[in-house]
Amino acid sequence: EFVGSRAAEAFILSALPTPVETAQWIGFAQERLGGAVAFKDLELAFSELDQHLQMRSYASGYAVSVADAALWGALRASAIFQRNLKIAGQQVLGPALTRWYAHISAQPFVERLVAAAANAQTAAKPSGAKVTTDQGSFDLGLEGVEDGKVVTRFPPEPSGYLHIGHAKAALLNEYFARSHNGKLIVRFDDTNPNKEKAEFEESITEDLRLLGIHGDVVTHTSDHFQTIYEYALKMINKGLAYADDTPHETMKEERMNGIASQRRDQSVEENLQRFELMRQGTEEGLTWCLRAKMSVDNPNKAMRDPVIFRCNLTPHHRTGTLWKIYPTYDFCCPIVDSIEGVTHALRSMEYRDRNPQYEWFFPALELRPVAIKDFSRMNFVYTLLSKRKLQWFVDSGIVGGWDDPRFPTVRGIRRRGMTIDALRQYVLMQGASQKNMLLEWDKIWALNKKIIDPVAPRHTALLKKELVPVTVVGGPDVPFTKDQPRHKKNPELGTKQTVFSSLVFVDQADAASFAHNEEVTLMDWGNAIVQDIVRTGDVVTALTVQLHLEGDVKATKKKITWLGQDPNVHPVEALLVDYDYLITKKKIEENDSIEDILTPVSEFADTAIVDANVGLLAKGAIIQLERRGYYIVDKEAAQSELGLVTLINIPDGKAASTASKHKEDPNATKIKSGKGNSWDKPSAKAKAVHPDAALSLPEPKDTCNMYESKHMYGDVAVGKPKDITSMYETHKYY
Repeated sequence: EFVGSRAAEAFILSALPTPVETAQWIGFAQERLGGAVAFKDLELAFSELDQHLQMRSYASGYAVSVADAALWGALRASAIFQRNLKIAGQQVLGPALTRWYAHISAQPFVERLVAAAANAQTAAKPSGAKVTTDQGSFDLGLEGVEDGKVVTRFPPEPSGYLHIGHAKAALLNEYFARSHNGKLIVRFDDTNPNKEKAEFEESITEDLRLLGIHGDVVTHTSDHFQTIYEYALKMINKGLAYADDTPHETMKEERMNGIASQRRDQSVEENLQRFELMRQGTEEGLTWCLRAKMSVDNPNKAMRDPVIFRCNLTPHHRTGTLWKIYPTYDFCCPIVDSIEGVTHALRSMEYRDRNPQYEWFFPALELRPVAIKDFSRMNFVYTLLSKRKLQWFVDSGIVGGWDDPRFPTVRGIRRRGMTIDALRQYVLMQGASQKNMLLEWDKIWALNKKIIDPVAPRHTALLKKELVPVTVVGGPDVPFTKDQPRHKKNPELGTKQTVFSSLVFVDQADAASFAHNEEVTLMDWGNAIVQDIVRTGDVVTALTVQLHLEGDVKATKKKITWLGQDPNVHPVEALLVDYDYLITKKKIEENDSIEDILTPVSEFADTAIVDANVGLLAKGAIIQLERRGYYIVDKEAAQSELGLVTLINIPDGKAASTASKHKEDPNATKIKSGKGNSWDKPSAKAKAVHPDAALSLPEPKDTCNMYESKHMYGDVAVGKPKDITSMYETHKYY
C-alpha cells in the first residue's frame, strides 16, 4: 500500500540532503581535509567527522550523495589519513569514520572512479617508463608491539642545531609512540664534552617544541654515567673488555687488517688498574682507552673490538669535572635504552653496520634486549647534513651562523620561509621507508606554498635600479589612499592602503617592454594606454600613459605592478635577498674537495621600493610580492644596519626556484663566499657576510636618518635622475 503512494515520495525526498547541507560538506572536505591543512587541524577534523558519523551511514541523508563523494575523495587524497588508516585504523581515526570510509569505498561508483583514475595514470606514462616516488611506507615490521606499552626515544647530541634529517628521526619516533598510545623519551646524548654546549641543548628543545614534539620524559645520558661506569667494570670482570694504549693510527690499521692488539689478553687485574688510572685522569691514564672484546676479524669491521670508554679532561656542561672518562655512543646507547624502558629503537640506516654491535651488549651485560629498526635518511640534492661539514661553513665565515637560510637546519629553513606544518607533513609523507633516496627540494617547497598562499598578504615591490616615473593622464589631481584587501580570496586578512596619484613608478623591465599605443593593465586600478616613451639609449627614463578605465582588463597581455606617491604615505626601502645552494654538486662524495664543489656566489640581493604597508610588518611575517613570489620578513627596518626592510625569497617548488643558480645570472648583484682547503682544515675565520653588503656602499658617516637625502617621494616633484651614484651620496631618488 505504501510503495508508489505520495507518502512514499515525500519520505524519499525528505531523506535526500538539501543543497545547503551538501555545500557545507563539500566546503568541509575542501577546507578542513585539503592538502594544505595543518597536521593538528587534520586530527581535529577526523575527530569531528567520526563524531558526526557515530549514528549515521552517510554524511547527510539516508543515501549516498555528493557530500559522501567529496569527503571520501579528500580522505583518499590525504597521505596522513591513508597512513593512519593502514597503521592504526580506528584506534586513531575512530570506529565510525573507518566504518563509513570502508562502506563508501565499496560503492560501485567509487570502484569505477578508482579504476578510471588508475587507467588514466597508466596511459599518461610512456610505455616501459619506471614509476618513481619519493614517498615511503610506515611499515617497519615492528615486532612485539603492544598497545599502550611502546616506548621510543629520540637521542640528539647537543653539539649542534637540529637539521631536517634529525626532524625526520624525531617525528617518526613520535609518530610510532603516539600511534600505539605509547611514550616518547627525548634523551640528550651528552657524552662528548668537547663539542657539547648548553646553548645547543636549549636550541634543540626549542626546535622540537616548534615541531610539535613533546617528550613524555626528557633525560640525559649523563644522568646514567655512574651506572654505565659500573657496567664497564662488569665487562672487565667478565673478561669482555680490556684497556689498550695502542697508538691511534696503529689501532686503526690493526682493526682494518684483523690483527689482535697486544693488550687483548691482559689479566682482569691489569685492566682494572689501568681503567682506574683512566677514571682518575692521570698522565698515564690519558694514554689508555677501554675496548670491548667482541672480535678481531669479524667481516663487519664495526664488531672488531670497538672503543667503549676514553679519557677527556674537558669539563662537562652538566657534571663539571666529576668525570675524566666518558662512554662512547655505541656503548651507552644500548645500556640506557634498556634501563629507561625503550621497547623499540628506531634510527637511520647509517647505523645499520653497528646494529649487531648494539645487540651484542644485551647478553654480554645481562640487559633486557631492545628491538632495533632502521629507516632511510632524508638526503636532499645540493645539501650537506654532516655536522662537521656544516661547522666548516660556520667557522670559515661563509655563512652567518647555524640559522643561515642556506643551511638545512630547522632554524635555517624556517628563516628561509619554511613552515613547521609543511615540514611535519612532508616528513610524515616520506614514511619510514628503508629505501635510500636523494630527494629534490621541489615537493617540500610546493607543499609549503600550499600552506602559505591562502594566508600570505599581497604587496608590491619595484626594483630601485633604473626605476621609471610614469605620468598618468587622467589620474587624480590630488593623491589619495584607498583601503584594498590584503588578499582578495581571504578577507580575514584585512585591508592595506594603496596610493593613487598622477605620478607613479614602474619597473624598468616592464617599461622597456611597452610599445606606443599599447594598452596595459595597472593592477588593482585599471587599463591605461601608453602615449609616450622617453629613452636614453636602451634605458627607459620616463613614460606617459592615458587612463582607460573602461578597458577590458582581461583583454590585455601585460598586468603591471606600480606604486603611487603621496607626501603623507611614503613607500619603504627594502632589500630583496635570494640564495643558491652552498655547493654545486647534487650528491657529495667523501673525497670531494671544497674548491671543486663550493658555490662561488650563493647570496644575491637587490634594492627595491615596496608599498608602505610592508614597513608595518613584523619579523617572520610571510607575504607575496605580486609577480615576484613569496617572501619572509627577515629584518625590520629598525633591525637593519642600513635601515632597510630585509625580505628573503621563499622557493615555491617550481623548477626555477629550486634549480641551482650557479653560472646562471652573471650580471646580478652578488655577495661572494669565501673558500677553504679541506673539511678538516677550515679557512681562517672570516667575518660573516651581511646581506646588506650586496649594495657595496661606504660606511655611513654617522647614525642618523636613513640617507642624507633631504626629500623622499612626494615631498618634491620627481624629475629625470642625474647620474647614478651610490645610495648615500644621492640627494634625489628617482
